[in-house]
Amino acid sequence: MKRASLTKAKSKIAAFLCCICVAATAQYKTDNSAPESSSDWSIVPTLNFYFIPDDFFILPTITADKNKLHLEARYNYEDRETFSVWAGYNFEGGSKLTYTITPMAGGVFGLSNGLAPGLRFELNYSRLTLASESEYFFDLDEKQNNFYYNWSDLSYSITDWLWSGVSVQRTRAYSTSLDLQYGLLIGGGYKRWELNTYVYNIGNVETFLMVSISAEF
Repeated sequence: MKRASLTKAKSKIAAFLCCICVAATAQYKTDNSAPESSSDWSIVPTLNFYFIPDDFFILPTITADKNKLHLEARYNYEDRETFSVWAGYNFEGGSKLTYTITPMAGGVFGLSNGLAPGLRFELNYSRLTLASESEYFFDLDEKQNNFYYNWSDLSYSITDWLWSGVSVQRTRAYSTSLDLQYGLLIGGGYKRWELNTYVYNIGNVETFLMVSISAEF
């Protein structure tokens, strides 16, 4: 049974990654065949690799934005072997302090099933960036499984391509003795690619590593 479950999980991940590749390839062709305009889609696939003591899993996501519309899909985020799909509206503005605020609504299905209101935002001031995504999951099967999720990063850009900062996460995708995972991050970018490395729970026996790779098309 465990082998069958693992095979199904791998198949779902493979299907998800194929969707990412198809979307990215289509967008790449569009970008090279026509000049950019305000109506173009911005597509960002991301792979998050969690190296946890005695465990390892991949958390893939993909976002798609066009003007005010925000779409998103996640796997292994709310729970293992669980998908979530989202739609939201982008509010953007500011001059010295710029912001993007995106209220969202999502559906969750898999090992966990339910509905979730969510919020993403990013604030930028000079070389400081505060980025956060949160949601409250309402489990349709068991109310005691309702859960508040949050992932927030505060970073400082040392150069245009290198940044570092702090991060906190509250999730059920993995468990430790701590309710809130805290850590340090360092990241870098080259053209459309970004690589971020996180070390959580430093000084704790449950220290773990997370590596995130993303690209914008």
